[in-house]
Parts: sequence; C-alpha cells; structure tokens
Amino acid sequence: MRFGIVVFPGTWSDGDCHHVIDTLLGHTADYLWYRDRPDLAAEYDCVVLPGGFSYGDYLRAGAIARFSPIMGSVADFAASGRPVIGICNGFQVLCEAGLLPGVLMRNSHLQYRCQWTNLRVERTDTAFTRACAPGQVLEVPISHGEGNYFADEDTLARLENEGRVVFRYTSPGGDPAPEANPNGSAHNIAGISNPEGNVVGMMPHPERCCEEIMGGCDGRLIFESAVGWAAEKSG
Repeated sequence: MRFGIVVFPGTWSDGDCHHVIDTLLGHTADYLWYRDRPDLAAEYDCVVLPGGFSYGDYLRAGAIARFSPIMGSVADFAASGRPVIGICNGFQVLCEAGLLPGVLMRNSHLQYRCQWTNLRVERTDTAFTRACAPGQVLEVPISHGEGNYFADEDTLARLENEGRVVFRYTSPGGDPAPEANPNGSAHNIAGISNPEGNVVGMMPHPERCCEEIMGGCDGRLIFESAVGWAAEKSG
C-alpha cells in the first residue's frame, strides 16, 4: 500500500507518520510537497495530513495551508472515495478547506496541552476505525493549543444524528464527562468524518502511540484500519 504524507511549511509530525507507515507497518510512504498538484489517485491509496504548525499558524490554524496547490489534489482524492486523514493541524486544514465542517479554536483554558487522553470510538465503519471495536476506549496523546472543536448547533446535531462523530474524549471507562475534555470541544468531540467515512479529522496524535516504547500501541489501529479499507476497496 502507498501512503502520501502532505508537508506544508511548518509541518513537523510528517517524520513520525512516515516511521509508523514505513518502518512499523512495512508500507510505502512518500512526502508530498504543498506546492505540487499531483494526481494522487493515480499513485496513492491513502493521504495523511500530519500535525504541526503550517505557515506558523498565522492568521488562524490551517487557514493559509488550505490555499496550497496540493489541497486541490487532496479534495479530488477525497471525492474519489479514497481515505484521507488529518491529524491535529491536518484536522484544522481539512476544516478550513471545507472537507470537514466546523473549526478548531483556541483551547478553552488558553493553555497548550501535551498529555494522554482517552478516546471512545463512536463509529467503526470509517476508513480509519474499521480495526476498532464499537465503544472501544483508546489511549492517544494530544499536543495542541487550538483543539477546541466548534460548530453551530445545527451542524453539531447533524454530526450526531448522522453518526459522524468518530472519536469522543472520555474517562478511561468511556464516560464523556466534562473533566475528560482537555480543550473544551463541543460534545467532547475529538474526531469527525465526512458522510462517506473516507475523510477523518482528529486532534489526538495516533502516530505517537504505535509502539510500546512510546507508551502504547493504540494508534496503530488507525493506520491498520486505512490499510484494510484500501485493500477491501481495491479487491
């Protein structure tokens, strides 16, 4: 399987994603430069928008990156039904580009948070959760200052009614209590999908918990899900 990892000025989790895909899972991973406009569907099975601070998060996180030439290719790739995941800053870029609804605002406590969180898997038929069990609680770290997911009430209701909330911040036991929410996100939302389930955005960093030496392996399920999805679609 071939993964494309998008790199903007200021991206810094691209190497971590490459390590997981190439070294740990044994699949091909290429870096994709933001100025290019490739035909992604002709070469790749999955596209990753990793974390970082694209364009220094000037103006608003992800707001400048969404105008990069490669985002036109990412939009075409997503429209073709192929899997796209935005992690942290990548989630912000997907929202700014209109591929996912809502926006990621400054954390409600105005602090940058780097810590482990518990995520309840709300949907298991997306390209990035098919290897998970319904209601499974994953331990995945966050590292962000603007992870406070916000959308208007109609959009939130639509996301809930359509089952498009993919991950929710909870206690270790799966309770979405206010104290389990590390950034003030509406409805404790940690990740969402498009209606088709092939585009997912999440604030926590699965690439940072794919081997025991890093404190846990729950993040592997996200990448293994993409491999399974692509294999099923191509078969």
